[in-house]
Amino acid sequence: MEGVSIPIRSIREMIEEEMKTADFKGQLTPNGQIAVPPDVAALVPPGEQIQVVLQWGIADDDAAWRAAGRRRFEAAYAVDDSIYESLIHDPSPR
Repeated sequence: MEGVSIPIRSIREMIEEEMKTADFKGQLTPNGQIAVPPDVAALVPPGEQIQVVLQWGIADDDAAWRAAGRRRFEAAYAVDDSIYESLIHDPSPR
């Protein structure tokens, strides 16, 4: 496809960026608010931008299905990939 420019972030930016996740069960209040448990809220620095994904209609017996999906997702992460994490803390000049 010609004429399309896709910005490429530097590898350093991608390595330095760490994605963190947390999940919890909660309820949507009648006024549309979600209460974040204090222990989860304590993990997020004040003012940090977050992304929220809502799931509903999940039965309790669906936990095994979700766990299997997570295991498959995490299986794609090879031990050799940890080299990139070590670069985050490498003090040597680049």
